[in-house]
Amino acid sequence: MMKLRSKKFSRTNSSKSAASGSAAAANATVSGGEIKWELRPGGMLVQKRECVDKAEEIITLRVSTVSQCHNISIQSTSTFGELKMMLSLVTGLEPKEQRVLYKGKEREDYEHLHMVGLSNKDKVLLLEDPAIKEQKLRGLAAGGRRPAPVVGSPFRTITV
Repeated sequence: MMKLRSKKFSRTNSSKSAASGSAAAANATVSGGEIKWELRPGGMLVQKRECVDKAEEIITLRVSTVSQCHNISIQSTSTFGELKMMLSLVTGLEPKEQRVLYKGKEREDYEHLHMVGLSNKDKVLLLEDPAIKEQKLRGLAAGGRRPAPVVGSPFRTITV
């Protein structure tokens, strides 16, 4: 069994070396760029963060359906419900007929894109809800019924 020795750190009591140490830390450079520091309310000295305003950030999502792929630009703070509304314009599927999957999970309409982790050029999968798809197929299979005329259409279906 091997014993590890603890390293002892020495402190100097001179104020001159402490002042030069903090000045060196404040002006440290990493690969050509200068690091900016900030003092937090608790007294901790940390590297300053660059704030990017996420509220106005527009992201582009790759939305894949079974047979098509669409690029949709939307604000990062939008919800999946708003995304479904935009997708209904592109695909023709109503929002209630859509199932949106991200990272293998179906997302609810109230969830925000940025809170789930969606970022620029991420891929989202759009599927038609199988229950509604089955209802449509049952309606077509029942074919004995007369189709309802489209309101405002100059053509009417006549059965003899």
